[in-house]
Amino acid sequence: MMLISQRLFGKVNEKNVYEYTLKNGNGVEISCLNYGCAITKIIVPDRKGNFENIVIGFQEVADYQKNSIFAGVVVGRVAGRIQDAQFELEGKTYTLPSNDGPNNLHSGPNGFHTVVWDAAIIDKEEEAVVEFSYTSLDGVEGYPGTLTTTVTYTLNNKNELTIRYYGQSDKTTLFNPTNHTYFNLSGNFKQDISQHSLKMKSSRFLEVTEQLLPTGNLLDVKDTVFDFRSARKISEGINSVDNQNILAGRGYDHTFVLDSNHDKEIILQDEESGRILTVETDAVGVVLYTGNHIPDSFDIYGRKSRRYLGLCLETQGLPDSIHHANFPSCILQKEQTFTTATKYTFSV
Repeated sequence: MMLISQRLFGKVNEKNVYEYTLKNGNGVEISCLNYGCAITKIIVPDRKGNFENIVIGFQEVADYQKNSIFAGVVVGRVAGRIQDAQFELEGKTYTLPSNDGPNNLHSGPNGFHTVVWDAAIIDKEEEAVVEFSYTSLDGVEGYPGTLTTTVTYTLNNKNELTIRYYGQSDKTTLFNPTNHTYFNLSGNFKQDISQHSLKMKSSRFLEVTEQLLPTGNLLDVKDTVFDFRSARKISEGINSVDNQNILAGRGYDHTFVLDSNHDKEIILQDEESGRILTVETDAVGVVLYTGNHIPDSFDIYGRKSRRYLGLCLETQGLPDSIHHANFPSCILQKEQTFTTATKYTFSV
């Protein structure tokens, strides 16, 4: 039995913000907002059958408005950093807001994560679906083209959450969205994520500069703490003396190029709770961010925030690809349709 409920969560600019809760027949719950498409809670069982929350979220809409860590939201039009907050497309230079030093991060202060999206509940017998849609006008945050975007969250009885993204623009533009949920499989933040183990089918990762921009070099993971082809604890990267881990703030904030897709390519596990998250996608890469810069200045469901309290697995195209001819392009041609999907499976 699939259930979807809706409640008023707050208001942003006189628009109602609703929280939608999708619940399947196994008691798994996913809650999300039409503000930034933010995932607020994911409630799944541990090996003993205890149902607990495994994602960072907030209880007040005001906390999402000042959400400095992009918790749970969809970021776009373009995820990640764009060097010098500008790019050239079809012979024209476009300037974006600089909100991360001289660079643009997650499309600026008025990106997808700050928008009240239109929402529709779609009734299906075997799935609970909520569909969010938003039209970003030509020139918003400096990007060309009026871009229509749809994001759907689908929960089924196999304990699978699928996020699908669609985009179409009336001018050639850039498009590379992702979801920025922070996972912590210990349940209700009993521990941080340092003892989580991660296995990932990836033999190359992107080297970054001190500003966390890709240099353009794809490095081999062999004989480094970036080799997750066999399961490795996150603590190894946190404690690593590798300059790349130190640059990232002691941990990971790196893009991994996936060797295969829809092939159990990312598996996150917490031994103590027994919870397992399997991520499968058609995206070329995933950004692993281990919460190295989460400040200790707010509460998450009554717990004090702190470094390493959650980690992100942001499936996406390679960041700043507009400045790297050797990366797959994130240019969306006029009138073409962009689609991508990522599936998150929760198990023990």
